[in-house]
Amino acid sequence: QSQGASDSAGERKRGMSSMDSLMKELNLSALVGDSGVATDVLQEHTLDDMEDLRKLGKVKAEGSAPGSGGDVKANGAVLMRPKVQNVVSSMNLQTKLDLKEIAMKARNAEYNPKRFAGLILRIREPKTTALIWESGKVVLTGSRTPELAKVAAQKYVRIIRKVGYPQAQLSQFKVQNIHASASVPFKVRLRRLSEEHYDFSFFEPDQFSGLIYRMVDPKVVLTIFVSGKIILNGGKTREAVNQAFDNISAVLESFKID
Repeated sequence: QSQGASDSAGERKRGMSSMDSLMKELNLSALVGDSGVATDVLQEHTLDDMEDLRKLGKVKAEGSAPGSGGDVKANGAVLMRPKVQNVVSSMNLQTKLDLKEIAMKARNAEYNPKRFAGLILRIREPKTTALIWESGKVVLTGSRTPELAKVAAQKYVRIIRKVGYPQAQLSQFKVQNIHASASVPFKVRLRRLSEEHYDFSFFEPDQFSGLIYRMVDPKVVLTIFVSGKIILNGGKTREAVNQAFDNISAVLESFKID
């Protein structure tokens, strides 16, 4: 049992390391700062998905999100559209903030400047977390669609206004990253894929069981597992995520395990 716990901890550590690398590549680290706390907040909505995807047959891509378009076909099989797991977005309140004051007045707020320079604020509907800085810059995570991310942003602005900053505005709102999961109905030869697509692939099975595939157009980073499970990161629109999945599905047909 202790060995199993150790293996699980090691697997999680490797997954976090991989997500750290993806965050740096997608320029999310610049948004949240260097604090591990900020990284943890962004990861809490995605690490469980990564761990589940490593377990063969545990997770299946669910139905299409509203507005995501129809399903696609690969060699006669119907593939479900990627399911959005988390949307990371940013905005600017256009005002300087006293984070300590906000923490005392707002509900579900955490502020520990010794651990993290920003304020952590949460709302239940839509279930999201906001990282707020004194400069007025905000990073939001946890929503399942870009539309809900915008709704959450509006609610956070209202909260900041109510606690003493009526001049706060919702400006420069932008989706920074859409994290989604999907799958193809067959297993994949990752080693051969990495050899034939070496310009786009990174595969070190001793360090991490997934192959990292950096697609150029659209600019999306995909983590592909031998089971056929896929994690997509870096897309800024649902259309880009769907297009990346369509592209990689066609590629993987040549590397399936019969």
